[in-house]
Amino acid sequence: MTKQGDRASLPSVDRLISSAEGAQLAERYGRTLLLEAVRGVLAGERTRLAADANARCPADDVLAAACASRIEALLRPSLRAVFNLSGTVLHTNLGRALLPEAAVAAAVDAMARPVNLEYDVDGAARGERDSHVEAWLTRLTGAEAAVVVNNNAAAVYLALYALARRREVLVSRGELVEIGGSFRIPDIMASAGCKLREVGTTNRTHPQDFVRAIGTSTGAIMKVHTSNYAIHGFTASVAESELAAIARQHALPLINDLGSGTLVDLEAFGLPHEPTPREAIANGADVVTFSGDKLLGGPQCGLIVGRHDLIAKIRRNPMRRALRLDKIRLAALEAVLRLYARPERLTRDLPTLRMLTRPQVEIRNQAAGILPMIAKATAGLATARIVDSMSQIGSGALPVDTLPSAGIALTPRGKRRSGAADALAAAFRALPVPVIGRISEGELILDLRCLSDEQAFVSQLHQLALLQGAP
Repeated sequence: MTKQGDRASLPSVDRLISSAEGAQLAERYGRTLLLEAVRGVLAGERTRLAADANARCPADDVLAAACASRIEALLRPSLRAVFNLSGTVLHTNLGRALLPEAAVAAAVDAMARPVNLEYDVDGAARGERDSHVEAWLTRLTGAEAAVVVNNNAAAVYLALYALARRREVLVSRGELVEIGGSFRIPDIMASAGCKLREVGTTNRTHPQDFVRAIGTSTGAIMKVHTSNYAIHGFTASVAESELAAIARQHALPLINDLGSGTLVDLEAFGLPHEPTPREAIANGADVVTFSGDKLLGGPQCGLIVGRHDLIAKIRRNPMRRALRLDKIRLAALEAVLRLYARPERLTRDLPTLRMLTRPQVEIRNQAAGILPMIAKATAGLATARIVDSMSQIGSGALPVDTLPSAGIALTPRGKRRSGAADALAAAFRALPVPVIGRISEGELILDLRCLSDEQAFVSQLHQLALLQGAP
C-alpha cells in the first residue's frame, strides 16, 4: 500500500484564514474570495500529498501566498491594454480607434454622475438622447437629421428594417460585401425582413440594370461602399448621382452604406481619398450609414444621417430602442465630433489621424532610439535590426492603400526552425502589457507606427531575459 504524504500537517481552513497572513489577505481581498481560495488551495494540496509519499506540507505562509496568487489570477481583467505593433492602425481585434483625451474625460464624467441623457433641462420635460449629437452630425455631413445606434451593422439593419421591410432592395451584385466577423449584406438584409434583388454583374453594373429591376415590390435602392476590397480591370458601376436620379424618378429612397466613413477629406492630410457622408448627401443619397470607431476616430457606434422624413421614420421604429447608444458612448461621441469643428488641429487632437499621418522618418528615428534596448533584451534569442515596412489602415478602410512605416525585425538565432518566430512572438505577448507584432518570412516584425507610450514599452523589455533558456 502506498504511503501518503503528511496530509495531517495541513492547516484547517479556519487556521489559515485566522493566521497573520490570512488576516492580511482578508483585508486586501475580502473574506468571501479568501475563503474560496483557501478551500481550493487546501484541496489541491490534499490531492498532491495523497499521491506522493515523500511530499511535505508547505508552511502556512507558502499556502497563503498560493491563495493570494489564486485570487489575483481570478481578479485579473480579461480586457487588457496591449501594444499594437502589428502595423494595422485600426485593428478590429484590438479595439479599432483610440479615443482622444477629451472623449475619455467626457465618458468618465458621464459614468460618474447623473446626466441629462433624455431630459430637456430648459423645458423640464423628457428629451431625446440623439439630440446631444444630432446638431453636430448634420453640421458635419450636410444632412437634415441624424440617428445614432450601437454600430454600423445595426445602422444598416435599422435603416433597412424601417424603410424597406417586406419589400425588395436593389443592390449591385459587385457590392454584396462581407466584412470581418461574418457581417454580410445579404444576411443583414434577410434579418431586416427585406428581399435582396441583385442587379448587374460582379464587375459591371449599368443604370439600366437598376431601371429594369424596379417593380411594384421595390422598397429601396442600396449602394454599398466596397471598403475592404477593390475590383480592377473591365469594370463599370453606376455613379451615385445617377443612381439618386433613378431613385427619385421612382419615388424610392437611396440608402448608401459607407462602412468606415470619415468626416474630413483625407487627401488634405496626405492620405488616399475615402468617400465622406457629406459627399454622399451632396450626390443625392437619402440615407447614409457609417461607423464611429474607424476613420472617424470615435467610440463604437453606427451613424445614420439623411432626409428628415426618413430619419423620423427610422427614429420611430421600435427596433431603434434595442439598438440605441448609452450615455457613456454618447458623451464620448459628442466630444469627438466637437474636434471636427477645428480640422486644422485634428492631427494633434485625434489619435487615429495622428497615427495615420506619422511620417516614416519620424517612425524610423523612434526605431533607432529603442533598437539598443530591444537588442539587449533579446540577446541570445534573436538578432534585431531596423526595417522599412508598410502599415495598413485596417477595419476595411482603404484596403489596397498602405502607409510607409518602419519597425524592428527580430530574427530568431540559429537555424530558422519552424515555430521559432511564433515562440518569440509568444514571449512578447507574455509581457505584463502584451506586445502584438506580426510574423513575416520567419521573423517577428514590430511596426512602430502606433507606438505612442515609448517609455512604458521599453520599461518592460528586461523581462524578456527570463526567456534566455527558452527553446
